Amino acid sequence: MKAVILLILLITACHPVLAAVPGDAARYKRDLTRVSHAQWGLDAPVATFAAQIHQESRWRSDARSPVGAVGLAQFMPATSKWIAGIYPSSLGNNQPYNPAWALQALVTYNHWHYQRIKADTDCDRWAFTLSAYNGGLGWVQRDQKKAASQGIDSGQYWGAVEFINAGRSAANFKENRSYPDRIIYRWQPEYQAAGWGNGVCN
Repeated sequence: MKAVILLILLITACHPVLAAVPGDAARYKRDLTRVSHAQWGLDAPVATFAAQIHQESRWRSDARSPVGAVGLAQFMPATSKWIAGIYPSSLGNNQPYNPAWALQALVTYNHWHYQRIKADTDCDRWAFTLSAYNGGLGWVQRDQKKAASQGIDSGQYWGAVEFINAGRSAANFKENRSYPDRIIYRWQPEYQAAGWGNGVCN
């Protein structure tokens, strides 16, 4: 009996259980995959978007943050109103608590940022994109400008602009810099291992 228990412990140590992916996530997998492929093509990083939703709301469609961000994608009211106006055909109904709207909005908002960010590598570009989703494109641009003024490569996020703060509070800066890191290196591998498709920075 002891040998069997030891064998089970050894197996689980080598192959940890994927406890990070909540059961609620499965109901949204098909919709997230569909909207991701429609916006980004068949190589869409679906596992990255799933990791981002995990970080934002843990897949709770009724989530509401203390500062007023709501739904799966945790859109602030002003941001959801803005993106509904920019994409009236797909997001014009402005329903951040509606999971279908939230998934479409998250994928679209990431794409909007990605198109406007220049970086040295695709991995850097994704880190900037996620930073912009969390804190705004304006802050990314200010951080890059400050980096350049200090002789730091403004197109390199990891190990460069990652450490540049153009004026955010210490708490906001810490949260913003942990955001890409947790999505790409903490949660994304869980979703890739669970069969959610491509990720970034691999």
